[in-house]
Order: sequence, then C-alpha cells, then structure tokens
Amino acid sequence: MHFKRHTELEHGLKPIDIAPLIDMVFQLLIFFMLTSSFIMQPGIKVNLPKAVTSEVVKYENVEVVISSENVIYINGKVLNLQELKTLLKQAAGAKGSILIKADRRASLGRIVEVWDMCRDLGITQINIATNQE
Repeated sequence: MHFKRHTELEHGLKPIDIAPLIDMVFQLLIFFMLTSSFIMQPGIKVNLPKAVTSEVVKYENVEVVISSENVIYINGKVLNLQELKTLLKQAAGAKGSILIKADRRASLGRIVEVWDMCRDLGITQINIATNQE
C-alpha cells in the first residue's frame, strides 16, 4: 500500500493568488460609487430666518421664494412682478394660501411688496417660512 506524501509541506506553501481578491475590491468600489448619489439637488438656496414661535403649516399652499438677490421664484421659475400677480390671482380664485420663503438677506421692501400684492388680491392666508431654533 502506497500513501501519498504531503509534498506541499515539504516544499513550502504555495503563494496565495490575490488577483480574485483585487477584482472583488474593485467591483465593490465601483458598486458603491455607482449607488451613491453625489449629485446636488437642484433648487434655490434660501437661508430662512429663525423664529422661536413658528408653527408647522399642514396644508397645501403656493410657495413664493425670494432669494438673497431679491429674485422671485415660483416652482423654480423666475418671475417678474406682473407674472407673479397673474399667478397670485389664480391662487386667490382657488382660495389658496401663500407661503413666502424669503432669504434672511432679502430686502424687506421686496417681501412687503409681495405681501401687499397678496392682500390686495384678496388672499387672506399668507405665511412666512422660518426655521425653528
């Protein structure tokens, strides 16, 4: 009877092949790079003022955004005052409410102008967005 000798132990261990390990590491790297989203969400950056007594609004409303450069946006579209007045007339007809999101560096005159336009059109529910502290 002839037994097989352990030739691996006599001649040393075989070197470990790391090519499959490197392939797996690269595949994991590619997977995580593709599944992570590094895309900035498009939108208008507005730094809202802080208020201690602010409340959460729980109903649908039209959002008027006023940037720090005093540019007026609705749904990401730049509007002048005449276009804003037309859209606010539609909101007034639908008995909608208005939410003004104004940057803390926006001109108070522009905010009051939009507020006054809303009240002139008969919109009674006007809110200003703030951050709670």
